[in-house]
Amino acid sequence: MTTGTNAETTAEHGYTADKDAYLKRLRRIEGQVRGIARMVEEDKYCIDILTQVAAVNKALHAVSMGLLEEHIAHCVVGAAQDSQVSGNSDAVQEKVQEATAAIGRLLR
Repeated sequence: MTTGTNAETTAEHGYTADKDAYLKRLRRIEGQVRGIARMVEEDKYCIDILTQVAAVNKALHAVSMGLLEEHIAHCVVGAAQDSQVSGNSDAVQEKVQEATAAIGRLLR
């Protein structure tokens, strides 16, 4: 729900309910990356290394898509609900722009 530039530091984020699962997945990915480094140190076959890099990319993509889905379901929808009460749609536009920018970064 917050960005690195917002002052909102205590707000609950969309992924909070699944935080432990995300951390578990990220630790697994971290282990995969360490394994790739070992493969390079041990002069393993390049195709085998590339296969592991592809697996890490796929795992990171899955985390990214989950976080994006959580952002839309929690932050964007929450802003839309708040705007119905307040009549101000600026927060909705901000959250949609954040999601659009995130999608753009993922597609690069």
